[in-house]
Amino acid sequence: MAGGNTHSEEPHNTNADTNQPGSFSKRKRWIIAGIVAGLIILGLAIGLGVGLSNRNSSSNATGSNPRSNTSPETTPSTTGASPSATSLWQPAVGVKWQIVLQAPINETEIEVPVYDIDLFDSTASIIAWAQGQGRKVICYFSAGSYEDWRPDATSFKPEDYGNGLEGWEGEYWLNTSSVNARNIMLARLDQAAKKGCDGVDPDNIDGYENKSGLDLTTDTAVEFVTFLADATHARNMSFGLKNGAKILSRVIDLIQWNVVEECLQYDECGDYQPVIDAGKPVFQIEYPTTEEKPSYVSDEKKNEICGSTGIPVGFSTVLKNMNLDEWIVQCPARTSG
Repeated sequence: MAGGNTHSEEPHNTNADTNQPGSFSKRKRWIIAGIVAGLIILGLAIGLGVGLSNRNSSSNATGSNPRSNTSPETTPSTTGASPSATSLWQPAVGVKWQIVLQAPINETEIEVPVYDIDLFDSTASIIAWAQGQGRKVICYFSAGSYEDWRPDATSFKPEDYGNGLEGWEGEYWLNTSSVNARNIMLARLDQAAKKGCDGVDPDNIDGYENKSGLDLTTDTAVEFVTFLADATHARNMSFGLKNGAKILSRVIDLIQWNVVEECLQYDECGDYQPVIDAGKPVFQIEYPTTEEKPSYVSDEKKNEICGSTGIPVGFSTVLKNMNLDEWIVQCPARTSG
């Protein structure tokens, strides 16, 4: 008994057997027999436990995770906030991709391993179809702006947003610290998970670089991205950062890729080299077309962009128009500087 005296004295036993020279009392014999039996049982239990443990370890070492994908286009992920982070989809560096936000997926044009599509304009059935073709689907939504045409627009409150985004009618910078706005983003993540998206592409997290009319800083952006990444991983989806070079070093362990716009045009592509170094892809978009010819780029311009040494080796570079419709030019993978 805990706390008791460990040296209590045996009471005197008057049984005649205890007085016979050279013999043990019946009581002592039973005690010893019980101890021996207990040791035997304990030994068997330990042996059985070790055997089961070894068997389970062997099974785990040779078995396969039903959610893992070790094709050449993916690598296992060990980052993320969710306990199931090791099962998150991690695309490989250099994987080809397509982004289409102004039209639903065209079933006849899925020719790349990764598709980035609009969350609201895509159905669960089309996502399942694409996945059935061996594709991965990233679902786009704007996490840092209020868009007055979205189906959940009435859920926002006037105090949730500030100035409009220059050049984008009906879109306003969002107060990313708003509890109401964050709850709407959680509902969007629920919708993405329900539709079966493999990952999400939350746009406009860089309000700190714009005249938002709100108190948006790199610190609030890091806190918001962390909130989104944790919530995304908890729903067993992968998470990508959109642009965000100024906060990249603080969130790189939370992301599975980086979508980057016009880094060559603004001489910023080198800022995203750490993503490649971390074994994660950079999905780069350049917009070389004109409003007059939104679906055309000259061979000279294409070669200039795709062959530029300003783009680090390993980037997954595409040329798109600002409409982000089906039109695309895939840059060949660069293998050396």
